Amino acid sequence: MNDLTIRAGKNVYRLIRDGGFSFDAVTTFVGPGVGPRWLIASGFDLTLLEHRVLGRRQPLLLAGSSAGAFRFAAWVQPEATESYRKLIEGYISLHFDRTATPKSVLDSLYDITDSYIENDAIPFALANNSYRLAITTAKARNFVASEFSSVQRLGLAFCFLFNAMNMSWLSCFFERVVFYNGPIPPQYCLRNGFYGKAIKLNVANFKYALLASGAIPLVVAGVKNIYGAPNGVYRDGGLTDYHINQRYAHNECDVTLLFHHQERIIPGWLDKSLKYRQTKAEFLDNLLMIHPSESFIKKMPSGKIPDRNDFKEYINNPAMRTKNWWRAVELSAPLGEQFLELIESGKIRNIVHEIS
Repeated sequence: MNDLTIRAGKNVYRLIRDGGFSFDAVTTFVGPGVGPRWLIASGFDLTLLEHRVLGRRQPLLLAGSSAGAFRFAAWVQPEATESYRKLIEGYISLHFDRTATPKSVLDSLYDITDSYIENDAIPFALANNSYRLAITTAKARNFVASEFSSVQRLGLAFCFLFNAMNMSWLSCFFERVVFYNGPIPPQYCLRNGFYGKAIKLNVANFKYALLASGAIPLVVAGVKNIYGAPNGVYRDGGLTDYHINQRYAHNECDVTLLFHHQERIIPGWLDKSLKYRQTKAEFLDNLLMIHPSESFIKKMPSGKIPDRNDFKEYINNPAMRTKNWWRAVELSAPLGEQFLELIESGKIRNIVHEIS
């Protein structure tokens, strides 16, 4: 079996090598803001949902930004697997022509949320006893709050330069705002060193927080004045928390799960081209990361994982993009079962690599 690569931070690596790993130790499942790449996580997600291996002993925190938040919003629905499959169908059927605007793209994303999240089901989602949702958004400041593309581009250029010099200066342009359900904010939001706000999810703001988390600058219009949160323009949560940019584990024995599309873990969206920018080591100590092997990726259509560039590449042939994305979902379907087999057989001890 070579479809999966397993990597673990030092605490989880030691736990697995000692044969003591249990799904009950998983306290957080992180959904990174990776655009269409999330589609290869679909089989993994559906398997874990169907087998109900997570959130049995205590509520599982589902911490997501952008595409990760969209995935996890399905997890908390009354009919979670059905909701998740509707999300896959709605997302793959998206089509943008050359006349698309940030506002029209936002409207299309709203249609997707309506297709897989029923308004009547939101109270159930907020009261879910097994899963707790944490949706990360970024409240825009200064020029990046503008919907004029030229002004927003200028603001993003300054933002990139400031962030490249010092990650903490990103707060001049974006403030992290986490929307959560549950009796108290997630533990990581209460830790010293957390920069941002935690706002309780409710029936009125659920979908708008979700939309804001996926509002990619220049591509999707921002979401304004979300109920229960400070007034302003909210954008993609990946700007502050792209892959992992928090320490989610509360105790040394807690495990943070991440299904990723690649080996590299990037803290913020603007760090993608900054090869020197890495997630803090202590954020990874309790991480269990699963990602597809290179041999698996070669099986994908065109030998690559679906990404946002596909919308442009296939703008005149959306049927081919749709076909490729469904094929990626089909090929990824067994990955969850493969992971469960590694855990149940104990073979994970022989293939896990420590994150260096």
